[in-house]
Amino acid sequence: MSTPLFESQLHSLPLYQRGKVRDIYAIDDQHLLIVATDRLSAFDVVLPTPIPDKGAVLTSLSNFWFHFTQSMIPNHLADDITLENVLSNSTEYQQVQGRAVIVKKFKPLPIEAIVRGYIAGSGWKDYQNSGAICDITLPQGLQLAEKLPTPIYTPSSKADVGQHDENIDFATTCALIGDNLAEQVRDISLEIYSRARDYAAARGIIIADTKFEFGLNANNQLVLIDEVLTPDSSRFWPVDQYKIGVSPKSFDKQFVRDYLETLDWDKTPPGPVLPPDIIDKTAAKYREALKRFVVGDLSPPVCKKSCFHG
Repeated sequence: MSTPLFESQLHSLPLYQRGKVRDIYAIDDQHLLIVATDRLSAFDVVLPTPIPDKGAVLTSLSNFWFHFTQSMIPNHLADDITLENVLSNSTEYQQVQGRAVIVKKFKPLPIEAIVRGYIAGSGWKDYQNSGAICDITLPQGLQLAEKLPTPIYTPSSKADVGQHDENIDFATTCALIGDNLAEQVRDISLEIYSRARDYAAARGIIIADTKFEFGLNANNQLVLIDEVLTPDSSRFWPVDQYKIGVSPKSFDKQFVRDYLETLDWDKTPPGPVLPPDIIDKTAAKYREALKRFVVGDLSPPVCKKSCFHG
């Protein structure tokens, strides 16, 4: 494992924003440098303990899926500028090696597009309370982790760091971004999920649910941004260990969530420090997810030239 990076320090570029996991730097009016750190957030709280190699895994997986989906929707990866051109300082270059991408700057939509193929997480809690998720009524008698009759689109609000995302219904989404755009986001989200689900199934992984983020370019065209189908944005379950009625073992941060649920913690900052065994097991799960999806280690077989690999 590499030395974990909790927070990047690039002095040659102005810091644009620090998110829950990613540090974003401004390159010029059209481009941003995004660094995936090893920070981990759970229950919308950034934990104080980094997970080694996590940022590299997130970057490699996202780049792989951006390539996988590029025939369906354009994405934010830039192909007109390289990391070598942006970071001439060798120390800074090595600091973000394997975990940085250069992207085009787009206007993000104020929602998160969530697709659920199985019932788990906050969706399971909502279903237990009301028999529905985001005002979508589901069949009675569903069990935890059960496959839904058909994938459903259940958007959420986009919260600031330290705040909690909230599930919203489709009508609220339409009020936020307009009917036509809301329908586009819903339809492409379901299409991406369906294709990725089939790809994953052939590799022994169930994609239980996932989150996408979108932006608009200068022509108001929808663009896929942020991250795609990573352990931070998805629930990945191994097919050979899947069982209805229990919380399945997973290749994502659900492992950390399950551990945190055993603590006397009110899910508000500051988050608890993770013990070494939880850190090691979590890092192993992230790396296993990458190996299941992508041939090789931390470098996907195909990537736009804006992607940097060490």
